[in-house]
Amino acid sequence: MGLVAEFDIECPALPLAGVASAVPEATIGLDLQYNHGDRPPFVVTVTDGSRRALEPALTDADDVATWTLIGDAGSTRRYRARPAYSFADQLGDAIDDLEGLTDLATEDAIIERIEVLPGGWRQTGWFLDRTAFDAFASFWQDNAGFRLRRLTCDGDPEPAGDGLTDEQREALRIAYERGYFEIPRRTSLDALADELDIAASSVSERLRRAQTQLVQETVAPTWPPAPN
Repeated sequence: MGLVAEFDIECPALPLAGVASAVPEATIGLDLQYNHGDRPPFVVTVTDGSRRALEPALTDADDVATWTLIGDAGSTRRYRARPAYSFADQLGDAIDDLEGLTDLATEDAIIERIEVLPGGWRQTGWFLDRTAFDAFASFWQDNAGFRLRRLTCDGDPEPAGDGLTDEQREALRIAYERGYFEIPRRTSLDALADELDIAASSVSERLRRAQTQLVQETVAPTWPPAPN
């Protein structure tokens, strides 16, 4: 039986991790078009985050040669970016086993989703069996950082909102209980921040990321792709 895994790869040298560090409030999704040679173009989907902050970050990124805004729908924008380096050139100083990285492409696995984080990537993938998953996990454990977030059999149902961090779940719960989502609101970000003992900007970021995750897990799979 196949497996579905969600995991974090902690490697700041991965493409666009620097952009995510520059605009931490944005949720950045990445699709790689592997059939375009050794520098596959990126399709970058950005939710939230200031366009005024994000686009200069793309321009300044060492690993982005050029980028183009393809289209936007509400708070979501899609870009096509051409990398400045091949994977081997970009990761050569960070990963010792480049041959092993190439071998990962031949494993019985399909990476379904990549979210770019300030310290690396969060990926969701399908794996033929435990052997295929262990080969993938072992490579990143040996060459960078690897943190498993979820591992299920491919036929197992997943509860709505699966994939939230404990901090995001706590922020959502308290915001809901205090009436933050009611109209009109019965509490403020500052009040939530006092209760959670973090900055108001951090509360806002946690809530946005949690809401984005819930949409991705429950509503977004039923939508057609956003128009270009």
